[in-house]
Amino acid sequence: METTMPMPVLFVGHGSPMNAIEDNEWSRGFLRIAAMLPKPRAVLSISAHWFLPGTFTTGNEHPQTIHDFGGFPRPLYEMQYPAPGDPALARRVAALLASANAAVRTDWGLDHGTWTVLKYLFPDAACPVVQLSVDQRGAPSTHLALGRALAPLRHEGVLILGSGNVTHNLRYAMTSLQTGDTSRPPWAESFDRDVASALEQHDGDALARFVDTDAGRKSHPTPDHYYPVLYVAGAASASDGVRFPVEGFDLGSLSMRSAIYG
Repeated sequence: METTMPMPVLFVGHGSPMNAIEDNEWSRGFLRIAAMLPKPRAVLSISAHWFLPGTFTTGNEHPQTIHDFGGFPRPLYEMQYPAPGDPALARRVAALLASANAAVRTDWGLDHGTWTVLKYLFPDAACPVVQLSVDQRGAPSTHLALGRALAPLRHEGVLILGSGNVTHNLRYAMTSLQTGDTSRPPWAESFDRDVASALEQHDGDALARFVDTDAGRKSHPTPDHYYPVLYVAGAASASDGVRFPVEGFDLGSLSMRSAIYG
């Protein structure tokens, strides 16, 4: 299913699940992104919240909306994103990632890293969606390589979406919420700036190294929210320009940067 123009590749800083039900700076940013996108045949979402040993795709015909969080208002748990699945795409992605022993599973669905963003990008939930897990055992360079292996999907009408955050030290963010001190720590500011520069320069090797720097370890005590950046950088072409439709920090240290290639 070849298309003439490749689909963009998108990374979204998804932030709090509350963005799904609030009118705020970030939800309005997601709407700006929606206006920049062509209509895809399907979406492949690499969400920080399916982080486990192994590389898997969701093969469900009708993936469930997963409310994988706690302590939020009832309306958030009542939200549904009833997008169809695409078992054929799930098998296609698994074949592209055969080097990682990728397999199709039906015991997962669309977690909040996916649906809280897609509800703004494609509010009618008509576009098929497949999720790809992030293997917690893989080195950063491995995730970058898997992203490169996904690049052919761009010519098959598939929007590759990475969902995480460029910085994600949740303990620091929650402390800021409790104390009211939302000043931006230098490590978050420098890490966000360096990632943006590397994305602009298509420097995947630098992106793969950053998480093991001092600023990287402070920005990501665990790397789950960073690795989706690597898939997006890997799937991008060297000829793609990059735009940052959303920038800024929530709770002082949580980078909400989004990036779109192509």
